[in-house]
Amino acid sequence: MESPTSAAARPDFYDFLDRMRRPAAADLFRSIKSFLVSFSFHEPNAEEDGSKVQAFLTEMESAIRDHPLWANATNQEIDHALEGLEKYIMTKLFDRTFGTSAEDAITDMEISQKIGLLQQFVKPHHLDIPKILQNEASWLLAVKELQKMNSFKAPREKLLCIMSCCQVINNLLLNISMSNDRTLSGADEFLPILIYITIKANPPQLHSNLKFVQLFRRETKLISEVEYYLTNLISSKMFILDVNARSLSMEESEFEKHMESARQATQISVASPSSSQGLPTSARSNKEEADLAGSRFPFMDSETESLRPEEVKQLHDLYRQVVTRYTLLSKALRKLSIDEDQLLSSVDDS
Repeated sequence: MESPTSAAARPDFYDFLDRMRRPAAADLFRSIKSFLVSFSFHEPNAEEDGSKVQAFLTEMESAIRDHPLWANATNQEIDHALEGLEKYIMTKLFDRTFGTSAEDAITDMEISQKIGLLQQFVKPHHLDIPKILQNEASWLLAVKELQKMNSFKAPREKLLCIMSCCQVINNLLLNISMSNDRTLSGADEFLPILIYITIKANPPQLHSNLKFVQLFRRETKLISEVEYYLTNLISSKMFILDVNARSLSMEESEFEKHMESARQATQISVASPSSSQGLPTSARSNKEEADLAGSRFPFMDSETESLRPEEVKQLHDLYRQVVTRYTLLSKALRKLSIDEDQLLSSVDDS
């Protein structure tokens, strides 16, 4: 199982950067730079940007195949070059192409909050996962793989995290099948486990990560097993967004009771004055600052119809602040390792 941080996952990128430093690559590098600069001429649009990237990668495949630097190269070597190119341009375009719309940020927050509630009461049996398939210890490996996804900027590396997570599940199912002489039933067993692991992981910016992979990973790579796993994770996301009593095999009253209890528990854990007792001075100070920040959002408990026009405008301004701060914080948490940043800079400077 290939990890995004393993040596095997990155030689194509380093080889690509090395070739781009050579004088013979000047024509290719000019094309790449021109393509990147072209994005500054218009506003971000994920779907349009995705189409441009896909068309450019297709165009560059022909250019690389015909280039002297790849003379007599095998198909695998050409593929490695394209993997390096995809990572290079998407790392450069990341801040423009990942989670840039307010709608994406809202969906990410909605999913994260929904999962936060579900984590407090959903168990494997709620998803009809048979006891024989339950293995919390092994599932933890899948959880950790899924949580890594937001740490990477390249579509391929994000996809490798999804693949690793799903392969842990699949291998577990295969082992159980062989040891118990049991026939697997495909997605009927796989998907509920993936949903449960997604709930346990609560991966940051799940919606934006999935959208990014769908739009910017080379289309020729989103096939077969990869497509199956990606589709199942998208289905898991939709299940969570639309979750209800029936989907968790429980009565409506029981579901609402669990959700309300989870909401109250979440509010208590955030708002309780006693939660800062016993904390170091710096931690208490941080909490007091957070409480003060919360006071700047005075409409949390207001009814929509009771708001005056000037309050609606104020609320909209506050909303924009929240989305901006959320986006900036998310970007700050997604830094490439220093060595790869330096490599990218060295190509630009050469």
